[in-house]
Amino acid sequence: MMSLPIIDISPFLDASSSPASRQQVALFINNACTEFGFFYLTGHGIPQAKLEEIISLARQFFALPNEQKNKIKRHDAAGPEGGDGARGYQGMGENVTQGKKDMHEAIDLYREWDHAPTVERSGGPGTRSTLQGPNLWPDEPGKLKPVYLAYIKQLQNVGSALVRAMGQALELPPPDPNSAGTPETEDSEVFVRNTDHSFWVMRLIGYPKLTTPVSPDAPITSLSCGEHTDYGCVTLLLTDPTPGALQVLLKDGTTWLNADPIPGAFVVNIGDMIERWTNGLWKSTRHRVIHRGEGYRVSVPFFFEPNFEAVVRPLERCVERSGKEAMHEGSTYGEHLLGKVFGNFYG
Repeated sequence: MMSLPIIDISPFLDASSSPASRQQVALFINNACTEFGFFYLTGHGIPQAKLEEIISLARQFFALPNEQKNKIKRHDAAGPEGGDGARGYQGMGENVTQGKKDMHEAIDLYREWDHAPTVERSGGPGTRSTLQGPNLWPDEPGKLKPVYLAYIKQLQNVGSALVRAMGQALELPPPDPNSAGTPETEDSEVFVRNTDHSFWVMRLIGYPKLTTPVSPDAPITSLSCGEHTDYGCVTLLLTDPTPGALQVLLKDGTTWLNADPIPGAFVVNIGDMIERWTNGLWKSTRHRVIHRGEGYRVSVPFFFEPNFEAVVRPLERCVERSGKEAMHEGSTYGEHLLGKVFGNFYG
């Protein structure tokens, strides 16, 4: 059976690692991003006990009564509830993919809006513009907020190491030691500079078992999460041990590969912004979730994204290597994100 590659990122987290060991990791990343757009990531340094605690706390939240979960319900932006259209709890079927309701519930968390002034909407004091509200943390379980905040800091370090490795994997030139570089400088640190204030997203997702038929010939009338690509930079996915749920579409466009969890490893995939930066040398791979197994599945993806105001356009070297015209004129990640947020809840 074909399986996704397994890549140890530790040489890019250990300052004493050799250039040769880093180059080997970069080679593996290039192969994985070229062939699959997905891989398993080990060597990240986050203990297994911590990963299990993250899943356990999410599961405890989803086991609460609905009235308790709805205390942090997501509300539309500009309304009297003070919602920002994105942050908070979404009940079953509220999230939309390709115009269809997804059969999961979730909490969405984002980097706090700290790069620009907030804009009060015409609804009056306390009304929020899209994405500009605070994160809505549950009261129960009580440990969830502090544990998750510490975990997010760890994931940001892993994300930075990974995108540094990706810049090297693309054989971009090393940074000029006499210059700090700018976000537009196209060297191996270009992704690091454009994610140094990553507008990250974290989701806590709960999936009940689908009741649709298991027969291979039966149409898929409902999905835990519909077929999609991730729209940012890189995703670090942590899940419980449930097999057979996450499926990755291979390059032939017809074969779905199960990306079953490996203890202690993240499932990593690249998003639309990496495809744009690389001018399609690395493609953002379509994937879906169909949970027909036993039990209630829990996953906690962390999306390590560009800075909100980062301008994402194809890198010149990638345009040359692809032999194609630039696939995009460039726009800020924030513009791209806002369009996706509207599509997720109003599609």
